[in-house]
Amino acid sequence: MYTYNDFDAAFVRSRVAQFRGQVARRIDGSLTEDEFKPLRLMNGLYLQLHAYMLRVAVPYGTLNPSQMRQLAFIADKWDKGYGHFTTRQNIQYNWPKLADVPDMLDALADVGMHAIQTSGNTIRNVTADHFAGAAADEIEDPRPVAELLRQWSTDHPEFQFLPRKFKIAVTGAAHDRAVTKAHDIGLRMVRNDAGEPGFEVIVGGGLGRTPMVGKVLRAFLPKADLLPYCEAIVSVYNLLGRRDNKYKARIKITVHENGLENIQELVEERFATIRAGFSGVDQELLAEIEAAFAPPAFAVKSTAGYEEARLANPAFRSWTDTNLAQHKADGYAIVSISIKKHGATPGDATSDQMRVMADLAEQYGHGELRISHEQNVILPHVHKADLAKVYAALRAADLATANIGLASDIIACPGMDYCALATARSIPIAQEIATRFDELKIEHKIGALKIKISGCINACGHHHVGHIGILGLDRAGVENYQITLGGDSTETTTIGERAGPGFSADEIVPAIERLVTGYLDLRSAPEETFLQTYRRLGMEPFKAILYPAEDKANAA
Repeated sequence: MYTYNDFDAAFVRSRVAQFRGQVARRIDGSLTEDEFKPLRLMNGLYLQLHAYMLRVAVPYGTLNPSQMRQLAFIADKWDKGYGHFTTRQNIQYNWPKLADVPDMLDALADVGMHAIQTSGNTIRNVTADHFAGAAADEIEDPRPVAELLRQWSTDHPEFQFLPRKFKIAVTGAAHDRAVTKAHDIGLRMVRNDAGEPGFEVIVGGGLGRTPMVGKVLRAFLPKADLLPYCEAIVSVYNLLGRRDNKYKARIKITVHENGLENIQELVEERFATIRAGFSGVDQELLAEIEAAFAPPAFAVKSTAGYEEARLANPAFRSWTDTNLAQHKADGYAIVSISIKKHGATPGDATSDQMRVMADLAEQYGHGELRISHEQNVILPHVHKADLAKVYAALRAADLATANIGLASDIIACPGMDYCALATARSIPIAQEIATRFDELKIEHKIGALKIKISGCINACGHHHVGHIGILGLDRAGVENYQITLGGDSTETTTIGERAGPGFSADEIVPAIERLVTGYLDLRSAPEETFLQTYRRLGMEPFKAILYPAEDKANAA
């Protein structure tokens, strides 16, 4: 993985020193909160309902054990002993004191981390497939490209004050695990007719109050053209993007209002102008970065003990069936650690749990960890011979929940428990749903099911692309939860369809239970997933399950 060089380290330290002075001036009253706001946002510091919140960048979701341990140390020393992993592959601290934030940033810099551009109208943390470098269906590891984009976009003088925030996601696999079609720019690695790797470039995706699926701007872009082409896209957006209305400022609206063909023409024109200025230095840098992401030396050893352990321990077998993914190296598996224990806050990990995960990565995982946009932690390279030991350590740390991809593996934003923008609670609803399905003991029978919850229309919980999406709103001072169905975040991205009237906080969990248990009667075979059943049958049978009284009234 990439390691900061002297220039990187000096740059981050200078930013910390600069912000330390700004914090001091805010504390002594020299700066008002309004004056301080743009300065703190440039350094990832938000003001939420009850306290400041610091959002730390985890570029393309990749961490080493030392970095994870430092995140645990920061949680203990300056927060409340935990951190919250987000859908942007970042980590947030919800309770820092303003005076302590510069020290937190210095501690991050000690391990090559920072909070730069995790907020503000700029290019945010570049995300990637959380199985990158390990996935069996991968063309190439996309993280070197993500690192190149990170270096290019950090403090880029032209793009620090864009019309609105800007998000880029990259995947190198056939199966899209990075939600590329819901990003301002999505990059999907593909091969051309000659077998050469390049990128399908997607533009104008995004969720929020106007959800849109991204459109293909270029079906194939050579890797060598990626950086100038991305610069061309952002340059065009910077000129055309609306600054008169923040709700219409994202590039998805720019594409919608100007038309894809016009945007293509402008981007190609800009690309032709600036391409010559990229003399190949970017490709030399990319080659250096790729060397830093060389795969580890995978071990060759027997997996017989793994198979024996599976036969001997039903709980271990259930965990391996659910939480493992196929690795590209023989004898290895990708381990997804669920941060979604039934009844817990989705995405929250204690400092002790962070240390356990760091230790496991160091002992059994070739020193790598990943954060997924689904708010879980990944050990991308674990030999099957070591899985029983990994499972035992996770179980001791309360991290062995076997629910990856199941009903209780819920994405949820912080909602009204923390966020100043939220209009309803998300966390308690997610906890109640997960607890209820655990009581019913039917999660594994249900199979693959993506439930996603947002506490406001900004959609930080990705509810639009959930198989079941839940949006919490305020209706005359009362929390009301709308349900959408049929959303999808993969290569077949679809925006979910609203089912009908919303439900109160007391009604929403029974409604979800009714919906999911009803699906079990609707599916054509045990292997037919919720999404497949919905796509086969459409909304009406699910709507009848959700609103039985209304159905009876219509029949009468």
